[in-house]
Amino acid sequence: MNKLKLDRRTVATARRLAAAAGRPVVDLARSHTTVSVERATLRLAGITGADPDGIPWVNRLVDTVVEQVGLGGGVAGPVFDALQRDGHQDLTLLAQKAAAGSVTFRAETPAAAKRAAARAVKTGLAQVDRRRRERDRLIKRYGDPKQRPWIYLIVATGDIHEDIPQAQAAARAGADVIAVIRSTGQSLLDYVPEGATREGFAGTYATQENFRLMRAALDDTSKEVGRYVRLTNYASGLCMPEIAALAGLERLDMMLNDSMYGILFRDINPIRTFVDQRFSRQVHARAGIIINTGEDNYLTTADAVDAAHTVTVSQLLNEYFAHEAGLEDWQLGLGHAFEINPELPESFRLELAHALLARELFPDAPLKWMPPTKHMTGDVFRGNLLDGFFNLAGALTGQGILLVGMMTEAVVTPWLSDRDIALQNVRYVLSAAGNLHEDFTPGAFIRDRAHTVLGEAVTLLRQIGRQGLLDAIGEGTFGIMRRPADRGKGLDGVAAREPGYFNPAIEILDGPSWTQS
Repeated sequence: MNKLKLDRRTVATARRLAAAAGRPVVDLARSHTTVSVERATLRLAGITGADPDGIPWVNRLVDTVVEQVGLGGGVAGPVFDALQRDGHQDLTLLAQKAAAGSVTFRAETPAAAKRAAARAVKTGLAQVDRRRRERDRLIKRYGDPKQRPWIYLIVATGDIHEDIPQAQAAARAGADVIAVIRSTGQSLLDYVPEGATREGFAGTYATQENFRLMRAALDDTSKEVGRYVRLTNYASGLCMPEIAALAGLERLDMMLNDSMYGILFRDINPIRTFVDQRFSRQVHARAGIIINTGEDNYLTTADAVDAAHTVTVSQLLNEYFAHEAGLEDWQLGLGHAFEINPELPESFRLELAHALLARELFPDAPLKWMPPTKHMTGDVFRGNLLDGFFNLAGALTGQGILLVGMMTEAVVTPWLSDRDIALQNVRYVLSAAGNLHEDFTPGAFIRDRAHTVLGEAVTLLRQIGRQGLLDAIGEGTFGIMRRPADRGKGLDGVAAREPGYFNPAIEILDGPSWTQS
């Protein structure tokens, strides 16, 4: 498909420049570790539970190791050395003793301790592998949705036990992907809450137990409706690697995982984010999870026309980072959004140009198309009309994942009835339009706009290549947010890897490509 008549050399240049801009960041990620990477490794090794204050034992254990021997050598070695010296097989018990001050850790790790750590992590990854095969069997049994794009709908009450019936109702009404939006502020917690939760703020906490409960409920509904219903949550923030690991263990299907969202919109340190992101995406690759990136957020702070090329640049960078971490094209739910001011003349044609450009740049990726939010006014009739235009743009340009827009956006947290009306809108447009994208041929206006955006993206990538991606982020290139590399939350949880750094999860994930058996 080349309806836009994009110049193949220009597209190749854009990808080459994105790789050149991203490579130093990958090198940085490969030479550093974070407390969350180390905690994720221990979670894969089997540690569970939390202390009476709700702080996970893995946090207590890693904090004690770091206090005694530092972070730069890795945590798994000292932990399994102490486990063997202490004569225990239980990481949680070791963590409890360490929190009480009765364990001494050593920086030097005997070979036997390294072997034990590797065996434990392999056991955790074997569970991730089993859950991936389980997904494949269920899709074969129940089938995938017959139509594309998949209909993606958000559920978020704060109470997992209320989320479940709402999610099941949404699936029965036609939703193919259920996203349990995360409690506001969880991305800034440097720990993952434990257990089922019933009180969240504009969302529900991402926990392993909440993942398990919702996955089991949607499996029941998949059987009922005769198609596999996918589950999404958020692997972002200060615990990105841990949440990715828990998602793999509990068979989530999609995860929000963007290269720069946490940096720009949560002021998380850039280095922390890029190190955490690489590990989390390696886990996603292993688990067969589709990532959703967050370019749509840039257009909530920057103008959707003036900054359109920054979305394209971010998509190209996200693609490079994802491929480097082992993700395949079918796992790249690259983000973009319908956020041009509707009062602007030719706004719908501009939206079509941007959507079609993304579709043609990434023909094998299940792009995630986001509805209007920035220009929703509270007029629910106007909002429903705007969502209809958004749905039509998705049908015309062959998007892969279409997030359901709500006419009550900017008014209230949607009621079940709001979701039902929004799903009716989506179903009508997709049914009426059918495969209209096969008949849609853009004219000169749309082609010229797409070429302009691609050209501006190439120019910006050249500039980023000269100055460095971290400096470009620091100067507010994306989403007009200035985020210097030496600032931001979580920087104190980053360390350069020392000679002899040991992390069995990274050794396995960095090894030969994994294939399903």
